[in-house]
Amino acid sequence: MANTRYFPSADVADLLPPGTTLLPAPPHTLPKLPGRPPMVGYLVLVPADQQPALPPITAPEDAPDREEPEGGDSLVHVDPVRRTAEVDGRPLELTYLEFELLAHLVAHPHRVHTRDHLVSTVWGYGHVGDGRTVDVHIARLRRKLGAEHRGAIRTVRRVGYKYVPPSGR
Repeated sequence: MANTRYFPSADVADLLPPGTTLLPAPPHTLPKLPGRPPMVGYLVLVPADQQPALPPITAPEDAPDREEPEGGDSLVHVDPVRRTAEVDGRPLELTYLEFELLAHLVAHPHRVHTRDHLVSTVWGYGHVGDGRTVDVHIARLRRKLGAEHRGAIRTVRRVGYKYVPPSGR
């Protein structure tokens, strides 16, 4: 942190284009990290007639339309861009948190995740709850994976859960 330079708001305001407003961000909108000092943020309001023109977003024409989802294995496919998940080619109807939990587990196969880690990673630091919340969501995920695939999410007793992709598929 020796190279970190903190700018008083007057200095930052001098760097902004004329007509721009610099406001302190509301404290409740900033993330809080355990063991770290509170974060400071600012909102920069730029008049519409002074905003830089953004280039149009276009898909590259030479890129093939990908058939293969972004993450997963031969059992579970998770596509974070389309926010879809499939098991053995069958689409899963997942809630927001079920999708986030499954995507996190599939992205880190064989890794044991503690309940606290899953709560902080999937639910976020602001979540008020306990490991039981994770247990309930894991049970729902297993039910949605179906009887023949529910074993892909394994319980590590007194620790948490891990995703074990099938071998030989």
